[in-house]
Amino acid sequence: MSNWKLIHLNFTKNLAHFGEVGIGLEETQERVKSDTLFSALITSYARLFGKKEVEDLLNQINQNPHLFRHSSTFIYHRNQDKFTYYLPKPLLFPKNYPIKDDLAFTKTYKKLKHLPLTIWQKWYQKADFTQDDIEELTSKTQGKNNSHNYLAQQGVFDYQNNFEIKKNPKVAIDRNDSSTNFYHTGFVQYNYQDEKEYSGLYFLINFAENTKELEIKICAALHLLAEEGIGGEKSSGAGRFTPEWLELPPQWQDVINFNQGDLYSLISLFWNSSISSEIIDKSYYEIQERGGWIGSPFSGRQLRRKMVRMFTEGSVFSTIPQGELADVTPSDFKKVHKVYRSGISLSLPIQAQLTSISE
Repeated sequence: MSNWKLIHLNFTKNLAHFGEVGIGLEETQERVKSDTLFSALITSYARLFGKKEVEDLLNQINQNPHLFRHSSTFIYHRNQDKFTYYLPKPLLFPKNYPIKDDLAFTKTYKKLKHLPLTIWQKWYQKADFTQDDIEELTSKTQGKNNSHNYLAQQGVFDYQNNFEIKKNPKVAIDRNDSSTNFYHTGFVQYNYQDEKEYSGLYFLINFAENTKELEIKICAALHLLAEEGIGGEKSSGAGRFTPEWLELPPQWQDVINFNQGDLYSLISLFWNSSISSEIIDKSYYEIQERGGWIGSPFSGRQLRRKMVRMFTEGSVFSTIPQGELADVTPSDFKKVHKVYRSGISLSLPIQAQLTSISE
């Protein structure tokens, strides 16, 4: 059997900068996607264990993408002993959702890009989208106070309250003439009240059988990454966190082991060098272009990686998407070492109506 872990990233009051292609330095995302997380872990792995061992690991992953796979990071909130985990809303309507009879609440429903795990499970595994849900969504659309209702109590409308996007002023000094240039950089800060109430990021990771040594090494790489920071602006101290490497709680086990679903919703990015048109025709998806800079610990050079288009989180497939590593090595970097972007995917089983939310 495979081995699942739940990883918490607790940033306390630390800022972080997670840039994306096309959003500019002044902007930041609130979380890290799976390909960026993979690159950060592999870079830390290389720093710890050296070039040969990381090349061996990448060769093993190329031969067996099931060796270990992980999700993107998502928001979680802790309040005392209660944890609220957010997941991307699948791009299909839940069963029992009143398609074309949702005018009273569709605006509120479509704004929900991430759902608390309890509601995600309720709507997309238990097929329990109820009249009470409709009434609460309608009430929210009408601007009524529904803080005591079930969806609100589960955190459905609180996603944006878990973090704040800030723009900090910075100054760049030209090395030649000492002229200055003022600019702003976007940072995300997660809400932190105290050690019993705070928000942060989490991700799931799944190891193949008989990979305990690999698990220990990836855990060590994560701890090094925590010290150095994840994302951009690390020279400013951004992105540092405290990791928690946890066994999978019972509710997560129920979600992962759900056996009544005939569809699979991505909780990571997904890329495959060859995917059949038959699978595409039966899928409901969005695609995002992924790029960025090489962060090699062995070269010291700064080059852009090749661009690759990937299926995004929340995309739904009729078969389990597997994925693979994409070779994004720039042509003039091939003599140094290969550079990969991870399209190895992680998905969860669901049941839903075969009607896309975007239609």
